[in-house]
Amino acid sequence: MIRVAMLSYWHVHAWDYTNQVQANPNLEVAAIWDELPARGQEIADQLGVPFFADLDELLARTDIDAVVVDAPTNMHRDVMVKAARAGKHIFTEKVVAATLKEVNEIKAAVREAGVKFTVSMFRLNERYTPAIKGLIDSGIFGQLTQVRVRNAHNGTTGNWLPDHFYNREQCQGGALIDLGCHPVYLTRYLLGLPQSVSASFGYVTGKEVEDNATVTLRYENGAVGILETGYVTPHSPFCIEVHGTEGTLLYGLPDDVIRVRSNKLEQQEWVTIEHVPNLPTAIEQWVGHIMNDTQPAENNELATDLTRVMEAAYISAAEQRAVSLSELQE
Repeated sequence: MIRVAMLSYWHVHAWDYTNQVQANPNLEVAAIWDELPARGQEIADQLGVPFFADLDELLARTDIDAVVVDAPTNMHRDVMVKAARAGKHIFTEKVVAATLKEVNEIKAAVREAGVKFTVSMFRLNERYTPAIKGLIDSGIFGQLTQVRVRNAHNGTTGNWLPDHFYNREQCQGGALIDLGCHPVYLTRYLLGLPQSVSASFGYVTGKEVEDNATVTLRYENGAVGILETGYVTPHSPFCIEVHGTEGTLLYGLPDDVIRVRSNKLEQQEWVTIEHVPNLPTAIEQWVGHIMNDTQPAENNELATDLTRVMEAAYISAAEQRAVSLSELQE
């Protein structure tokens, strides 16, 4: 049994991961730490496990094998470096950190300690993503020219996001660094790593952080990635578009169906494509790596590139210019 400490309930998905840990036969919630002691104690009492106000004291315990990190984004680097140096396997909510430099510091601590490190990017494992990737790899779209991914909701205008999600210091950003992570890592997965990034932010509700954002990725071969997100649209479907020199794919516009039209198919009309099965969840993959002593190399690479693109996007929005990924401090 892998004994897990839940590190913070700051993030809105913290309870989702708690439920996934409790549902996994190889995992057990064994302790709680929270930067807000009252919140942490209340949840520990609810779960019937001990609460530790001192993170170092918790990490020093030999009966804790792993941690799930849902702390504020600006605390990620320090929390995860400490956890790795204490020999704890780490599962974390995205993003790993706000800057590439911090991500590399976390990864260096993970490598040195030899622990397993997995980042939650759940849409990579949903059945439409491997289906779409397989179609791209088959070549039916020819050379890709554009990928567009939109992921938005009405968390702000609907008043259901917690107030601390608008705290620039804690979040290190707004809608883009939270909800926009999904379009970023999906576009990176489907189209590759871009040469440069341009971002434009909107402040529809006047919050401290952006609640509306568009990011454009530019590639050396002329391809373009378009990423859209926001907290201010109540009926905006999650959708993916893939366009190439030989065909087009549409998903989620608005239904849960993949539609393809390609010059390389016999049917010269829109064709509906079957989904493939879901991949294991990120937590299930993490457990597998711990138990089988394998490395989540692709997960870690995509998570690193997520921060790489995210950091460039925030620089772009602040300085109102395109930012090359080569500019970022390693």
